Amino acid sequence: MRLGIIISAGARDNMNHMDIEAAIRKYLPQMVHLSLATCVDNKPWVSELHFVYDDSLNLYFRSTKSRRHSQEIAINPFVAGNIVTQHHPGQKVRGVYFEGQAKRLDSVGELHPAYLGYCTRFGTGPAILDEARTEGGHIFYQISVSDFYLFDSYESNPGQKHHLPWHPRSG
Repeated sequence: MRLGIIISAGARDNMNHMDIEAAIRKYLPQMVHLSLATCVDNKPWVSELHFVYDDSLNLYFRSTKSRRHSQEIAINPFVAGNIVTQHHPGQKVRGVYFEGQAKRLDSVGELHPAYLGYCTRFGTGPAILDEARTEGGHIFYQISVSDFYLFDSYESNPGQKHHLPWHPRSG
């Protein structure tokens, strides 16, 4: 089974912003992990995290306050990351890269898109809200994306990285 998707039959030399956004929106439901880069004192760190997203393309993950990435977000909220599938030599590739700001969400309720996303995507329920309220429990974080980049060899010929400036929206 191929993990990449083909949006149209023919590759093009360029994509407009609507095409890039459409490709990202079709790609995200296929992926459950993102790699998140944080940095403090010029020492970068990368973490692999389960994620969900909302209609405004805010990204959400859960983590504990004690994790290095959580501690670094508290000091420096600027993050970057990617959402890619592994591929083999010769296979067409697609990857979504992002830059933005992350923040801890101190109060997430049953109607919050982060919670609803986890319930839908991972089959969780109210127990994750209860856990978020405990000391040391997994709490929700939001990444407000400022820029997306789509590396694409399905839609672009040859494979190119396309920039999509994004206007973060509250989630």
